[in-house]
Amino acid sequence: MSDTVEKKDEKEKTKPLLAQRFRGYFPVVIDVETAGFNAQTDALLEIAASVLTLDENSGKISIDETIQFNVNPFEGANLEPKALEFTGIDPTNPLRGAVDEEEALKTLFKLVRKKMKLAGCQRAIIVAHNAAFDLGFLNAATARCKIKRSPFHAFVSFDTTTLAGLALGQTVLAKACEAAKIDFNNSEAHSALYDTEKTAELFCHIVNKWHDLGGWPLVSETNSE
Repeated sequence: MSDTVEKKDEKEKTKPLLAQRFRGYFPVVIDVETAGFNAQTDALLEIAASVLTLDENSGKISIDETIQFNVNPFEGANLEPKALEFTGIDPTNPLRGAVDEEEALKTLFKLVRKKMKLAGCQRAIIVAHNAAFDLGFLNAATARCKIKRSPFHAFVSFDTTTLAGLALGQTVLAKACEAAKIDFNNSEAHSALYDTEKTAELFCHIVNKWHDLGGWPLVSETNSE
């Protein structure tokens, strides 16, 4: 092994454990509730995010902090009646305490950047159930608000649908949580806050189970030292 490679490896080992775990990516679990399926035309109504932390002693990942916003529909946004009926959200209810997309995103991005820096990570990555949907709405809202620098990777994501299918044999969030012995109340589902925290618990369960099985750090690497 060359001196350059050895120095690079040693530098990597001095980084916080979370920065090493996902190749410098900082995982943030996100869920959105919307007024339809089209990220370009349909309103973003709720967004929640859980930032994660990794214990340096146990190597286990867990929820650090969760943030949530009710969001005002952007000007000209489409509101599909069936979507509103499904989520039970009334965008016109003044008691929602909703904020505009720009305020929600800028506050969220500020928290993510702060936690990401503390963890020694270089870029945030979205973790979500059916991640392409949530990432699409996040990217569309970011573009509408003309926010030039998002902390999130524009297209890379961790999808707990896929991970749960592999690890637990289930792809529906409620059934995956049941298989992982995580309490799940269907009457509370389809709120961004609840679904985010349950998705975060599921992601942590899968990552920690893989750790317990010797999947990371790789056993072969550990034994070779």
